[in-house]
Amino acid sequence: MSDESDKLAAESYSVIIRPEWSGLIGLDWARPLLGWQDDRIVDLPRGISRHEVRFLALHGATFALKELPGGLATREYHALRRLEELGGSAVRAAGLVLRRLLDPGSEQSGVVITRYVDYSFSYRELLSGESFGPRRDQLLDAFAFLLVELHLLGCFWGDCSLSNVLYRYDAGAIETLLVDAETTALHPSLSDGQRQHDLSIMIDNVGGEMGDIAAVQGVSLDSADLGLGDDIARRYERLWTELGSEQRIPVDRQYLITERIAKLNDLGFQVDQLEVIPHPGRDHLHLRLKVGDRNFHSSRLRELTGVEAAENQARQILADLRYFEVKEGRGESAKPLLRMRWRVEEFEPWLRRLARHLPPEADPLQAYCDLLHHRYLLSAEAGRDVGTEAAFQHWLSSDRPGYPLAAEGLDG
Repeated sequence: MSDESDKLAAESYSVIIRPEWSGLIGLDWARPLLGWQDDRIVDLPRGISRHEVRFLALHGATFALKELPGGLATREYHALRRLEELGGSAVRAAGLVLRRLLDPGSEQSGVVITRYVDYSFSYRELLSGESFGPRRDQLLDAFAFLLVELHLLGCFWGDCSLSNVLYRYDAGAIETLLVDAETTALHPSLSDGQRQHDLSIMIDNVGGEMGDIAAVQGVSLDSADLGLGDDIARRYERLWTELGSEQRIPVDRQYLITERIAKLNDLGFQVDQLEVIPHPGRDHLHLRLKVGDRNFHSSRLRELTGVEAAENQARQILADLRYFEVKEGRGESAKPLLRMRWRVEEFEPWLRRLARHLPPEADPLQAYCDLLHHRYLLSAEAGRDVGTEAAFQHWLSSDRPGYPLAAEGLDG
């Protein structure tokens, strides 16, 4: 290609790339994705999408490239950036490409670049596997949690469905991440009408997806789990009531405020604002909480140690950090140093060691949580602390067991 052709190609598009991934700038963005001949294109599992999606490995990271009309691409990119700022559970936007010489409504006029979520899978992979029955509650709870979290952040999804979510094992639970944001709209808050409209869309979409799965599996529509969306909606309503309800607190039992916050933290939600409304001359006050994103434990772990983990993984790893601190028997003033020692002497060496015993596609961080859970079970059975090394040897000889498949839903 001549210098003049190179110049024309470069002028045919604009690129926004986040500085930490500047290596993406020099790719052949003038050419539609289907025309790329690049040995860095990798084949990875993907869900159903109405748009062209390809995956690219670059400098130790993997990116998803989605081609769609320029207006939708712009909307999705900025929505994902805003959700990241708010701490929402969504994939991370890495860049935006607009092909300026094409009709903005053309399917190839825009590309959204997102960071690929390692160790994630689509709902079809879980639903078609043998473990779906025992993990059904986990999947539905996780989906309901995600929708509640997004609504709390003022995000109207507009196309909520099982296929617009990525799933990843998170200690004994399942983590959910919004992956398609082209229909989202972010507001300061959502009205009850907006929330109910989003729920109606979700119920219809999920019912259609379950009908599609039944057709692929060759079973009758009567055998399809068409009520799955209604089940998610019921879980959503219970959780929304738990998070949004105002509570009456007796004046002489204000410790219940601490218990209420702790319960929400245990669900993984941050409490952004606490409002206590006294009633002079009465024996009670009202408590109203403003709940933030669903990453309390992961934020706390990052704050204390710099370790990045999903919410339930972070909860388990924080318990291991406390175990290490107690075992060392130092005072409060020594904790910053102990946290550093835990990461250098315990956490990182165990991740490296575990990786040597795992298949390439397995997540060492999840394996670490599996090991911690196994250590707890062995210690509880023995009535004493068995230690990590003994638990590791038993874990290996037992074929690396993970968490039990069965999990309690929001019903308890």
